[in-house]
Amino acid sequence: MSENSQISPKMQQLLDLAAELDDLNHIMALLGWDQQVKMPPGGAEERGMQLAALGRIIHEKFVTDEVGQLIADLEAEVGDLNAETDQARSVKVSKKAYEKQAKVPLALLMETIKTTAMAHEAWVKAKSHSDFSVFQPYLEKIVDLRKQYAELFKPYDHIYDPLLDDFEPGMKTADVKEIFEKLRPQQVELLQQIAEKEPPDDAFIKQPFNEAHQELFGRHVITRFGYDWNRGRLDIAPHPFTTEFGLGDVRITTRYLKEDAGSALFSTMHEAGHAMYGQGVPEKYKRHPLSGSASLAIHESQSRLWENIIGRSKEFWTHFYPSFQMLFPAYLGNVSMMDFYRGINKVEPSFIRVEADEATYNLHIMLRLEIEIGLMEGTMEVGDLPAIWNSRMADYLGVTPPDDARGVLQDIHWSGGMIGYFPTYALGNLASVQLWDKLMADHPNVPDEIAQGKFDTVLGWMREHVHQYGAKYEPQEIMLKATGSKITPEPYMAYLRKKYMEVYDL
Repeated sequence: MSENSQISPKMQQLLDLAAELDDLNHIMALLGWDQQVKMPPGGAEERGMQLAALGRIIHEKFVTDEVGQLIADLEAEVGDLNAETDQARSVKVSKKAYEKQAKVPLALLMETIKTTAMAHEAWVKAKSHSDFSVFQPYLEKIVDLRKQYAELFKPYDHIYDPLLDDFEPGMKTADVKEIFEKLRPQQVELLQQIAEKEPPDDAFIKQPFNEAHQELFGRHVITRFGYDWNRGRLDIAPHPFTTEFGLGDVRITTRYLKEDAGSALFSTMHEAGHAMYGQGVPEKYKRHPLSGSASLAIHESQSRLWENIIGRSKEFWTHFYPSFQMLFPAYLGNVSMMDFYRGINKVEPSFIRVEADEATYNLHIMLRLEIEIGLMEGTMEVGDLPAIWNSRMADYLGVTPPDDARGVLQDIHWSGGMIGYFPTYALGNLASVQLWDKLMADHPNVPDEIAQGKFDTVLGWMREHVHQYGAKYEPQEIMLKATGSKITPEPYMAYLRKKYMEVYDL
């Protein structure tokens, strides 16, 4: 007898509630997508009210004494919430969500939703004018709201812990610091070795490639990856992102930069990696407590794997470079495949995180983590952030942003209140290589398949070892199941050293 045929009335009640909340959350996500892709700037205030109204409905439906009792009854009924069944894990996930949300006053939730909706438009304007002062009052309010939120979860080991847990369940600030402390000296040492070598030329990619042709090629690549257009679409946004409104609608965005054709190409691959994870969650988890993903780091492991490990590999371009070259003969006609490969893997400290190479990217994340912790601890003030940012960029990467748009205003996350999110990017980098190494151990011929433009084995392995679980397991459980190890920096550093040994002849 299958597990689903033994569902009790109380379990069915939880599943019905989860389905309704899933619908409402996806409606909120749709409003958020529209705000970033289609909505005129003048709609920000009313959109904030709309999102807050939905947020209130969701909160009031979920945070009730009846739901609390239902979860308690189900916990007694199921027993071990760490059991490997969907029912046990559904109760576990629901219990954690309930306990967190029950601590948040409705007034604080509403204020946060409205503030972040307004802050988004302020951020867009501030960035376009490269003027932090436009965004500053909104960010000050957001930091204050995030502090109020974190205080609800005392006692904690660190005030940043409750925020980090929202994006990376089970991970503590101390865990991230420990990983970063191991990682930073190794990355700095590698950068020093690279700095002594002659850099490859990448001027060919810093050109005004035709945007329509860029889009055509990007669509072609991610179609070959396995992105399902029947359940997705590609649009333009100020900051590339992926969002989903259910298993049947997982959308991505990209952006085109006049001075860097690599931006849209690698952003499109990156977001497709996220989206294929969303599209890969099994049908049985549709409108279900276990819909979604394990965490942001596991999500990021998927996007970084497709963007970097595959998308910046020699094998990938062995197959795709001739067609890419034909699309842009004026810029690439005299550039060999190996020169192109070296150029797109050039290591160069840069201002912009999303355009950063693999060897410097994590340093951008470490900088942001320090600032977020400083803001939450109260050792840094929002008004001082442009100066702090520039100082830390000089310290970490040896470059100083020429303006706020390429400095403190470059990322969208703080405008959405997403303090606690950034560490997941670096953790995802580490996880991507661990997953890749295990995939390669299981299927040593994958590089040859990629050189032929075939990606079924890669996507199939990710479906089996990551996607199929949805939100059933916490991130470290996923990593242990898939690779036999928790997230650790050693495989990532080995990958970087091997790659740049070839690119830079180290």
